[in-house]
Amino acid sequence: MSLIRGLHHVTSFAGDPQMNNLFFTKVMGLRRVKKTVNFDAPDVYHLYYGNEVGTPGTVMTYFPFPNIGQARPGTGEVGATVFAVPEGALPYWENRLQKFNVDGVAMRENFGRQVLYFSGTDGDMFALTEQSNDHREAYVKADVKNDHAIRGFNSTVLRLRDAGPTAELLSFMGYKKMIEEEDTQRFVLPSGNGADVIDIEIMPNIGPAQAGSGTVHHIAFAVEDRAAQLKIRQALVEQGFNVTPVIDRDYFFAIYFRTPGGVLFEIATNEPGFDRDEDIAHLGEGLKLPKQHEHLRAALEKTLLPIAD
Repeated sequence: MSLIRGLHHVTSFAGDPQMNNLFFTKVMGLRRVKKTVNFDAPDVYHLYYGNEVGTPGTVMTYFPFPNIGQARPGTGEVGATVFAVPEGALPYWENRLQKFNVDGVAMRENFGRQVLYFSGTDGDMFALTEQSNDHREAYVKADVKNDHAIRGFNSTVLRLRDAGPTAELLSFMGYKKMIEEEDTQRFVLPSGNGADVIDIEIMPNIGPAQAGSGTVHHIAFAVEDRAAQLKIRQALVEQGFNVTPVIDRDYFFAIYFRTPGGVLFEIATNEPGFDRDEDIAHLGEGLKLPKQHEHLRAALEKTLLPIAD
């Protein structure tokens, strides 16, 4: 399982696609690197945001269902998605988020470091943490300059009633338990891609989460290619996990399995990337459809809510 490189992407549910797009491109300063549709519900967008090329470990994605209900937080879900920014950038972001009237902006200490928490437009819980020696390239064509810009993910926080089985899974995947603080355990992937931390927050007295707007649908872990993915799939099957066959998601190949704590994990390939059907200068501009849904283009272009950049 040493073939896992860290996080690949995080996928969540949203409500209004326009509000979602504005938040990530205007407030967060990320680039929309793909505008496509949900493979299983083509009347719903699938929007991807990341750095200039959508490098694995930088990409936040959304299924915006306009009539979705609000989520109920609880266990068996991702409680927070944490982005990495350069050292010294948190004061800038605190001011920026307050300027945009973002909800829930609060600075707290976590494992001895300052972390800036805030809510997305759908009630999602996000945070920013400073990360040194992060060599990932930021997207700097927004109004956020390079010395403040988001580099990608730092981590995700899993809310679980019991850490044990998921901790064993993370260890099997190559993560090392580094530290424990009160009710949270931190796991780090040595020599990862920068998005290589998973925290488990143990909440034994909290009921299960109910999915809705703002819920993380799944988190994906990165591997270089399909050969590595197949080796990992075989290893997971041998451990008793019910793993899907490989699914072609156009911009990566994916397998999925449910963790003991209830969170859906994906293993996604770094290949072929988001420039397979658009050149880098125009990523995220056109509506790209999976080939099985191309015959629906005329209808979808009429029914999908327009997204103004």
